[in-house]
Amino acid sequence: MCRLFGFRSVIPSQMHRSLVAADNALGRQSERHPDGWGVAYYVDGAPHVTRSPTHALGCALFQRVSGVVSSETVLAHVRKATQGGHTVLNCHPFQYGRWTFAHNGDVPTFARDRDALLAEVSPRLRRFVLGETDSEVIFFMVLTRLEALGPLSSPRDVDDVMAAVAATMRDVDRIAQQDADAKPNLLTVILTDGTTMVAHQGGKELHFSTHKKRCADRESCSFLAPHCEAPTTTGAINHLVLSSEPLHGENVWCALEPGEMVGVDHRMRLVRRSSDPRKLAVVA
Repeated sequence: MCRLFGFRSVIPSQMHRSLVAADNALGRQSERHPDGWGVAYYVDGAPHVTRSPTHALGCALFQRVSGVVSSETVLAHVRKATQGGHTVLNCHPFQYGRWTFAHNGDVPTFARDRDALLAEVSPRLRRFVLGETDSEVIFFMVLTRLEALGPLSSPRDVDDVMAAVAATMRDVDRIAQQDADAKPNLLTVILTDGTTMVAHQGGKELHFSTHKKRCADRESCSFLAPHCEAPTTTGAINHLVLSSEPLHGENVWCALEPGEMVGVDHRMRLVRRSSDPRKLAVVA
């Protein structure tokens, strides 16, 4: 399977350590996930996306992009292919307008159910599905739900994004039903428009961090707050970091359970809840 990394912060931050230098950095994970990589970072509200079907750790372009990225919002992915060939069109993150999306998982019956899943995408958006992956179709299914609320260029509240993601995951499970002895659908994803960011643990591990044991910049950072070095008590945070595997360092990590979502909105308000609509929301 693939590996994911997401970052949302109140201040632009360099990503070289998280993507390349740390012991468990995304680039190092590409040794076991060699089928492509992609990095999306936002500048003045617009996503800049670089993707390649090459091995990330040995790719000079990955090293270069990772070295220059400094942003308040980053989404990155290294790929181990399950659906679709080794082409740039099948590499994550996928982009439409302000929105970028990455997926770690698999829909085992995608070859059988692709047309039925694609039928859930609005006709206006369907023509933008260019690759061969289940991931890209799932992305446009989510966008279809969001578009029903208004133009995709408009800001979205974290609750609306979580509702769209949860409904899409239920639709995928309904359409691509698995036999009792078959492998389940695996639907771990991260989605962002540069301000709102939402992650869903859909059967593949995903961890998040909102604070450190001690911030290395505590003596100089003007944004330092109690929730930078302790769990938030108000819902307000300064940083949300998402990773398939905890990164070594000062960050304190928490594992999401299957079916859990976590996200932030433009105010950096943290929300953690189940994708099961019968369960109440929990604000961390």
